Amino acid sequence: MDERVLKYFYDVKIAIEEIESYFQTYPKSFSEYKNNLVLKRAIERNLEIIGEAINRISKIDQSIQISNVQRIIGLSNQIIHGYDSISDENIWGVIIKHLPRLKIEIEGLITRN
Repeated sequence: MDERVLKYFYDVKIAIEEIESYFQTYPKSFSEYKNNLVLKRAIERNLEIIGEAINRISKIDQSIQISNVQRIIGLSNQIIHGYDSISDENIWGVIIKHLPRLKIEIEGLITRN
């Protein structure tokens, strides 16, 4: 496997773990997320990193199977370029539903390589 791909896997894993760590300081609630601008921006930045790393992985090796690649990249692009149309509910759904699954998937890919 290309060493860059493994590095990007770790970038995704670390970004997810950073998001998880924020909820050791702040309550893990939609209300806290919605009303805490610092928390929102920190999470958005990590989602940008995740999207960019996944985008780079997909350009290097399209055979790597990661669920929802286009949706992950699209969310990252929306945060970067469509910042004024970001839905708090959407981001919260990603945090609660999708990041835990992505973390498991990425950890599996790291373990296999």
